[in-house]
Amino acid sequence: MNDEFFMREALSQAHAAGCLGEVPVGAIVVLEGRIVGRGFNSPIGDSDPTAHAEISALRDAARNLGNYRLPGCELFVTLEPCAMCAGAIMHSRIARVIYGAADPKTGVHASVLDLFAVEKLNHHTEIVGGILAEECAQLLSGFFAERRRAAKAGAAQ
Repeated sequence: MNDEFFMREALSQAHAAGCLGEVPVGAIVVLEGRIVGRGFNSPIGDSDPTAHAEISALRDAARNLGNYRLPGCELFVTLEPCAMCAGAIMHSRIARVIYGAADPKTGVHASVLDLFAVEKLNHHTEIVGGILAEECAQLLSGFFAERRRAAKAGAAQ
């Protein structure tokens, strides 16, 4: 199985978030070719500002593996991580992050800054961006276009 296969699994999680009215971002954690954690955005439904896809997938993997450290694990996420998620990724000792679409507003791999490249931090995670980027970006842009359309229709009534 390759990175695209696992990114499609993360996209499946993103679709689940979108169906619940959440921003469609999904993530999975993989260890030795096996999915050990899944998550999607749910801050609205959970009334939890930390309920990002990455955090949910990390929590699920940690429970499933019985360890708050996730060495050797890879995190696949449909959107470039934010600062909060990057911190959790580093604290959990994820070996590699693979993301789809860049996030020009809050992304901390290269879009706004590169938090993962700060040498003083005690853990360094390999980052790969752009896997199924167009598909991931289209899911997000379609979601926001629909929200704008619905808001406009509601305002017209």
